[in-house]
Amino acid sequence: MLKKIILILSLVGLFSCSVNKPDVRYLLRLDDMGMCHSLNLAIEQFAQTGIPFSTSVMFACPWYEEAVDILKANPHVAVGIHLTLNAEWAGYRWGPVLGAEAVPSLVDSNGHFFPSRTTLFANNPDVGEITRELRAQIDRAMQSGLRIDYLDYHMGAAVQTLELRAIVEGLAAEYGLVMSGYFEELYSNITYTAPLGSKTDSLLAHVGRMGEGLNLQVVHVGLDQPEMQAMEDLNEFGLKEMSKHRQQELEAVLDPRLQEIIGNRTIRLVTYRTLAEEVGRENMVRPKIDEY
Repeated sequence: MLKKIILILSLVGLFSCSVNKPDVRYLLRLDDMGMCHSLNLAIEQFAQTGIPFSTSVMFACPWYEEAVDILKANPHVAVGIHLTLNAEWAGYRWGPVLGAEAVPSLVDSNGHFFPSRTTLFANNPDVGEITRELRAQIDRAMQSGLRIDYLDYHMGAAVQTLELRAIVEGLAAEYGLVMSGYFEELYSNITYTAPLGSKTDSLLAHVGRMGEGLNLQVVHVGLDQPEMQAMEDLNEFGLKEMSKHRQQELEAVLDPRLQEIIGNRTIRLVTYRTLAEEVGRENMVRPKIDEY
């Protein structure tokens, strides 16, 4: 009888511990896949670790087809559409999926997307043209053969206003996709803002102190190679030596200590695919207009 009581108390204790255990979730989102070859290779390198993560693909960019091939070989990666209305790199520009003539208010005199939200909206873009272009990008993604899990938006241009945000929400509902930023994520892009030489330490410290909830880490990886070294951000806030920043962000997420911290703290890695399955579209929460 005494043994039975001890066993029952032990089980109660284990249950109590599991109930009181902090629910720390970590969602890694690697942005801008498809933008260029070096970036695709960096994300492929991280995918080979087997770590669950989400990546947002720019289906309007020239290298999206390579991104599709890489992701087909790594089906554990949750795939999102990085809705794109900007082309911010000097000497390397792209334009709309529909073509410049179909959406003339969205492009400059060369038929490229404008480099920033400011220059785009200074041109008074037509809302109907924006809607058609975003739909074309989603259609291209859906027809790629990939499993598409979520939507988000490059540089925030696609959700610049409440009207546009409602349009993107409508498109997400129409295509049965969830949206990044709609699960009350605790946002961080600490590696991007950290100075060169400190990105790994910044990331490890951040993960080491993360609290309960859904912690979203947005990462911009790349390779410090001639292709990316030649790119210069036309936005005034753009990082100098961008290729070095992206290389060091890759090194930060590849550091084996990251997985050690995640394991030691029993942090649960999630993706937008698992959120769609576990939480559902119906439980998404609309963020404030200035978030994400």
